[in-house]
Amino acid sequence: MRILIDKAMKQYLNIILAIMAFLWTAQPAAATSSHGDGEPINPKEIIFEHLGDGYGWEVPFNHHKRIPLPIIVFGSDGLHIFSSSRLADGKEYRDGDAIFRIAPKDSPYHGKVVEITDGVESRPLDISVTKNVLALFISVIVVIAMVVSVLRFHKRNGMRAPRKGVGAIESLIVFIYDGVIRATLGDKARKFAPYLLTVFFFIFTMNILGLIVVFPGGANLTGNIAVTLVLAICTFIATNLFGTKHYWKEIFWPDVPLWLKFPLPIMPLIEIFGMFTKPAALTVRLFANMMGGHMIVLVLTLLIFIFSAMSTWAGGGTTVISVLFSIFMLIIDVLVSFIQAYVFTMLSTIFISLAQVHEHHHEEAEGTVQEA
Repeated sequence: MRILIDKAMKQYLNIILAIMAFLWTAQPAAATSSHGDGEPINPKEIIFEHLGDGYGWEVPFNHHKRIPLPIIVFGSDGLHIFSSSRLADGKEYRDGDAIFRIAPKDSPYHGKVVEITDGVESRPLDISVTKNVLALFISVIVVIAMVVSVLRFHKRNGMRAPRKGVGAIESLIVFIYDGVIRATLGDKARKFAPYLLTVFFFIFTMNILGLIVVFPGGANLTGNIAVTLVLAICTFIATNLFGTKHYWKEIFWPDVPLWLKFPLPIMPLIEIFGMFTKPAALTVRLFANMMGGHMIVLVLTLLIFIFSAMSTWAGGGTTVISVLFSIFMLIIDVLVSFIQAYVFTMLSTIFISLAQVHEHHHEEAEGTVQEA
């Protein structure tokens, strides 16, 4: 057994050394290619181009080419639908009497589709299927497929325990439901479980797809604050729409000394402010953690080209270190993808449970504290 382990370790070591040697010898060519067209590398532009949205999906290892997506805009003369490939490489596209293009860097609408009228740019109503929009649709389809696979298995096999992929999905469902939702909400768990489980699997799926380089992965959805804000607003609505009378009483007339409520409503203002800080915390927490993970990997990759411009030896050494650290960070990001989905679901569950407290529960809790 020990001999087999030693042989396996030697094989893995040889593979790693071969990869390092390949990267070292390939480095001078990568350094001289710069940005593919002889222009110096702009790290800030590259990072935000990868992390941002776009009207096409980048082709792996060749970001000058993109998979075209449909552009749908309402211009000055009505609806226009055409492929984003017509606007590639700064080209203008005439559709009837309207002229469209992607706004250049010096434009206030940089990166967006604009309509040109008498040489003046204007922003049409844009409902295009961008990279992030398509990635959202793909994530929804993946989540539905996972849930339906569990449903179909139990319809065919009753209460038998599933295995392989379906078993892993069901294990996650049981883990989140028993460990988070039911443990926090008690008898209200079945009411809010569909929403909370959907949130968990939706965020987890978006996080994992964002780590995949090739299509349909690579879209930084949870690193987009608009996406995390919408998810937080959904929790905000679920919390306050189904809040009990006692919950609203504690917001507008909390159980504190009268001088804190009248004539200056100090505590009610603090409670109302707290209603909005909760979704803000959910938004920023998920956005910052996922954006940071993607940015670290991009920075580590760009260090290869930055040091290559100084010296071939510096570039070769940086290549080995950057690749190893990038692989390590991607492995960590897989764990972070699960943790962030779990934390968002857990905090949403806690916020909802705080709005489900009834008056007699509040009195029992106060009595317990007094007895203690």
